[in-house]
Amino acid sequence: MKRLIYTTLLVSGLAGVMAPGAFAQQDSTKKKMDYSEGHGIIIKTKSTDSVKKGRFVGGITFTRVDLGFSRLIDNGSFNLSPNNDFLDYKGGKTSTFSFDVLQFGYRFNSNFKVYVAGGFDWTLIRLRKDITIAKNSNEFVYTDQAPIHFSKNRFSSSYVHIPLNFEFRTSENKNSKRFYLVLGPEVSFLLNGKIKQVSEERGKEKQYDSYHFQSVRYGGTVRFGYGGIGLFTKYYFNDMFTTAQQAGLKNMSFGVTFGLN
Repeated sequence: MKRLIYTTLLVSGLAGVMAPGAFAQQDSTKKKMDYSEGHGIIIKTKSTDSVKKGRFVGGITFTRVDLGFSRLIDNGSFNLSPNNDFLDYKGGKTSTFSFDVLQFGYRFNSNFKVYVAGGFDWTLIRLRKDITIAKNSNEFVYTDQAPIHFSKNRFSSSYVHIPLNFEFRTSENKNSKRFYLVLGPEVSFLLNGKIKQVSEERGKEKQYDSYHFQSVRYGGTVRFGYGGIGLFTKYYFNDMFTTAQQAGLKNMSFGVTFGLN
């Protein structure tokens, strides 16, 4: 996972550096280009703050890289109930990571755009207890692994997400940067659940299963930023798991967005 994060940020940075040069070679007469639709292979035209007519935008992109923390909300409380106490986690090591790889939408003017995006989303829960959650069970069943101690006991989910975003942005300032407000709903589809454990006794172990994660998840995201960096908050409206004992347990996340513009 760490290797994926580093690779993602590296590619995003390289795209941001290389894209302007590539477009500049195509038309040396253009004094100013607007790359706010994302980096990568994109369908776009010359754009400045003087844009008055709307246009369709989109294509393959690499942007809105979200890196932050996840929190479980148990029926409105950040404290887990007895039914969910086995999911007690390390807050500083329970994280989220996501990014978009494509987008299609319509820019109405220089300050407002609506678009549908697609990408991937991970929630990584670092469990405190030395337990192993059972696979292929109708309910959450786990085994206490004592005296084995896990230096890492990570319970995670991965989703394909499809957000519908409404983007508001200011005109460029003297530094050629803008303020952004991006918000909207999203729907996600489960790829898999995963448990990764590391211990001295058994080394590194990985297991895959749905682990009762919702197959379809829906929620909303708000981002606010300046230039290419911002802050985000995500909240998912339906329960995190399908089991009755975990009813009311939801997921939210917050952190930093890279490649906002």
